[in-house]
Amino acid sequence: MSDTSIIEIKDLGFQWSTNNPFLFCVHHKDDFPRGNGKMGPESSLLEGRRLGNDFTLKDGWRMYHGMEIPGFPQHPHRGFETITIVLEGLVDHADSMGAAGRYGHGDVQWMTAGRGIQHCEMFPLLNENRENHLELFQIWLNLPAKDKFVEPSYKMLWKEDIPIVSLSDQAGKSTEITIIAGPIGDALAPAPTPDSWAAKAENEVAIWLIKMEAGAEWKIPSGSENILRSLYFYRGSKIKVAGREVPAYKAIDIIPDHDVLLENGPKTSYLLLLQGRPINEPVVQYGPFVMNTQAEIQQAFEDYRRTGFGTWPWPEAAVVHDRDMGRFAK
Repeated sequence: MSDTSIIEIKDLGFQWSTNNPFLFCVHHKDDFPRGNGKMGPESSLLEGRRLGNDFTLKDGWRMYHGMEIPGFPQHPHRGFETITIVLEGLVDHADSMGAAGRYGHGDVQWMTAGRGIQHCEMFPLLNENRENHLELFQIWLNLPAKDKFVEPSYKMLWKEDIPIVSLSDQAGKSTEITIIAGPIGDALAPAPTPDSWAAKAENEVAIWLIKMEAGAEWKIPSGSENILRSLYFYRGSKIKVAGREVPAYKAIDIIPDHDVLLENGPKTSYLLLLQGRPINEPVVQYGPFVMNTQAEIQQAFEDYRRTGFGTWPWPEAAVVHDRDMGRFAK
């Protein structure tokens, strides 16, 4: 297969550009220090950090919008979905519906904001005797106009329920595909939230985590010509995509309607695949609101000022659950 299967290769930064129906993807990778007993970092927060808006990777980690514990305190969303895939570390969730949870180490949270929700996502540092490593993807998936005002909801896809397909090539080298959305053969991902664009099979939404042993080969199976498909090569040394060598930390847009051969290099490689049928509607985004017109954005701000998208039932904006609680959702 020649590199005519490749449409474009792009550099990756903190926020990754994505193709419709996705809005963007953020790759969070933080090597937090030991916890301080209050689930914050055992380190000074006063030197060289812009607390409240700390996105500079200082000493290998960021506080984001957290003041004492890293994360994203109470904030609103409307008109789209978030899919949060936690590879390492923990996330504490709380929202304006009164729902709460702690998840991580392979778990996925799928949240449809719909007509409007407030939530917070905090990163508690539970380990006091060693570093607290966090790695996650947060993917924003759009909703069509007819679904932008559905009731908000979220669903946990627990690690134990997410299928992993293990394949071997002719040389016995292995490739593992963790299926967050979309099928591979007979293996089906857990269902997303009911109003998701991914809930309809004809939209061919797929979110796959791909792990390839050094020297392994695997062909990405073809989809229809009506979808857009991208690979994000986020860890490894090098890989060949349809015969073209690609270094790590690149995005590769590939033709969707035939098989595309991946040939891994000398180290284990990790990739994220995103695909889906585009939502062919105008997209107007302002911060946490994604609508179809500027007037709808203005209405979202007015509705949020007036209603807060429901009352906030928690005593603080940065909700962190008891340190002794394990993974849970309610």
